[in-house]
Amino acid sequence: MTEKLKPSDLEGWEPKTRIGKMVKDGEISSFDQIREMGKPILEFQVADKLLGDLESQRVTDSGKRTKFRVVVVIGDRKGHVGVGVGKSEELRPAMDYAVKDAKKHIIPVLMGCGSWECKCNRTHSVSRKINGKEGSTVITLKPAPRGLGLASNEVVRKVLTMAGVSDVWSSMSGGRNVYNMAIATIKALDNLNTIKPMPGEEGVSR
Repeated sequence: MTEKLKPSDLEGWEPKTRIGKMVKDGEISSFDQIREMGKPILEFQVADKLLGDLESQRVTDSGKRTKFRVVVVIGDRKGHVGVGVGKSEELRPAMDYAVKDAKKHIIPVLMGCGSWECKCNRTHSVSRKINGKEGSTVITLKPAPRGLGLASNEVVRKVLTMAGVSDVWSSMSGGRNVYNMAIATIKALDNLNTIKPMPGEEGVSR
């Protein structure tokens, strides 16, 4: 189930990091600026300040009844997504911790139209074939034509949906650990940000 996230109360937020202070003061206005600086996000309020339309989906079941371990994926369906983990003796706090953790690990997603079957130049898929690995799990994402949808398992689909990706071919090898599948998908999407666009590559957007 998708849940609309209520932004934190930022009035009383006193940033403890340089990135947090720059965001609060308006010196940083996008996640791309943070990425270019090569700095980690250590305060979840940064996401609340920069992104106002975040949603979350729980990826895992609750786990053992004596201890809840929850993995959630959050995103704005507009090119930003993150995965986080939370643990607690109660479900609700575990989910809250997971959401805060995910906000610290949001990445921008470079979308495009890389399918030779489509060439619509709209930002509905990924721009090229890409892999992501976590543990023994390897996720491969391939551009797909508009209208295909997300040809993937449930975990990968949740991550791509929160990122705003509509059409993708995907495959997986290795272990089927839910957390590893989610993180491997995030790493695949993040790898798009590190590859220099090929000459003539169009239809990409952050």
